Amino acid sequence: MELRLLGYAVAIAEEGSISGAARRLHLTQPTLSRQLREMERQLGAALFIREGRGLTPTQAGQVLVRRAVTVLAEAEAVLKDVRLAAQGMTGRLTVTFAGSGINGPLGGALSRVRRELPRVDLQLEESFNDAEMSTGVLEGRFDLAVQRLPMRDARLATQVWWREPLTLFLPAGHPLAHPAEPAPLTALGQIPLVLWPREVSPLSYDEIIALCHGAGIVPRISAEGRSVQTLLALVAAKFGAAVLADSHRVLRRVGVTPRPLAGTSTTLHLVWRADDTNPLVERIRTVLTDARVVGSGESQAALRMSGPAH
Repeated sequence: MELRLLGYAVAIAEEGSISGAARRLHLTQPTLSRQLREMERQLGAALFIREGRGLTPTQAGQVLVRRAVTVLAEAEAVLKDVRLAAQGMTGRLTVTFAGSGINGPLGGALSRVRRELPRVDLQLEESFNDAEMSTGVLEGRFDLAVQRLPMRDARLATQVWWREPLTLFLPAGHPLAHPAEPAPLTALGQIPLVLWPREVSPLSYDEIIALCHGAGIVPRISAEGRSVQTLLALVAAKFGAAVLADSHRVLRRVGVTPRPLAGTSTTLHLVWRADDTNPLVERIRTVLTDARVVGSGESQAALRMSGPAH
């Protein structure tokens, strides 16, 4: 039986008459009467009886109307879900993100995603390895990555999302920690460095080494740490300095003084599969981009402090 016929039966039961239901459904009374007779013929049962000037459902009619209300509501829910899915408003999405990003604008941006897309099942996975994040997107384990140094691959699409200075996190008592202005790159040669192990985050490791080489410096690596907390703890213990995104200063590690590195910046990218047609991926990129604008003034001010981007 067609859904519209079930709707006719419900309208007749709720209005109590053919005439009232016909007005509500924008049909003529003869048309609706024919449709009711056709339903009764198909079902082999009378659905309504006349009582006074109105119509009352029979026992069979009550069963039909009760079930029809449920069926019509479910059909409407199906249509709504399909429309929302087509608009990228519902579904499941897995996002991997750089551990450092959550200390900056990413936390607020993801909160906005939860607020604006409440029907989306958002799965988050933190990672410190840029290569693994890009590979995970290519392999379909992640729908979207928010990372600093995406893999160069024609199968990946990328969008610059956020830019901020690189900062030298120094032991609080070190002479380099006292000046307020940004530190020159040559400062990287005046103190040992604590870095990520290259096998943990090869692109980040290579980025810092390239900064040193670009300034004509051979870096002295005194220790390695596999998390931001470990790196900052090593700095506080005076093993050396760490080069990290400026947003890590919100951690306020005791014994550590941050000082921006002049002429440097680091960038967060949105990364997704170039052939991905999932409208939810496009929707979340739009929400993240809109959220980025909110904090762009702070980012630009920080960049002006640190000098032009490298």
